[in-house]
Amino acid sequence: MRNCKTLTAGSIAFAIACMFAGTTALAAGGGEVTHLSGTLSVQRPDGTILVLAEKSEVKAGDFLMTQRDSYAQINFVDGSSVTMRPFSQLKIEAFNYAQDKPQEDNAFFRLLKGGLRTVTGLVGKRGNQDAYRIGTATATIGIRGSVGDTVACEPSCAGVMPGGEGLAPGTHHQTYSGTYVMQSGGQTVVISEGNTGFTNGGEIKITVGAIGGGSVNLNIPVGGNGLRGASCK
Repeated sequence: MRNCKTLTAGSIAFAIACMFAGTTALAAGGGEVTHLSGTLSVQRPDGTILVLAEKSEVKAGDFLMTQRDSYAQINFVDGSSVTMRPFSQLKIEAFNYAQDKPQEDNAFFRLLKGGLRTVTGLVGKRGNQDAYRIGTATATIGIRGSVGDTVACEPSCAGVMPGGEGLAPGTHHQTYSGTYVMQSGGQTVVISEGNTGFTNGGEIKITVGAIGGGSVNLNIPVGGNGLRGASCK
């Protein structure tokens, strides 16, 4: 296993190409669970609650939840992916991609708690660069051709990743490649490669290096029964 900070441009491009190839049959507003270790459940807009498996479809309006020691990777039709960490809650507020209508691209994920790794696809690259966003209780994060980790400690990140219990409440984000833009309290800050941003709803603080100063382990398991297609190997 290697840390995400060692990802090369070639490996990222290869991962995105593989994800795009596997999701072209999905609807414009859909994604698919491609790798799963543990338990992933969904509450549909009509209130139905289901336990998902690999190849299960997800779509706009779904509220996704992982349990203890559970990781789930979801690939979307534009070639993007999200990987949910344990004890995470994610609402797919919007996802729209139509190959011949780039002006209608839209992706908005609300991370209520826990952790999320994002790898961007075509949404946000071919028209409106602000079309791909993550919202938390304390920040909105714009994603522009990037790979990064976002964690929402609401109120804690205990069990989300090793060392997560030591993180301050609020939103933490680390950028591995490309750029992310964090907005909070009227402030907008660019988080470039190798930097971390944090806010608890007030001032955004940028530091060089990893989330928690490297005190947390952000590796995602791969191989064997883990997430065979995850970004870090």
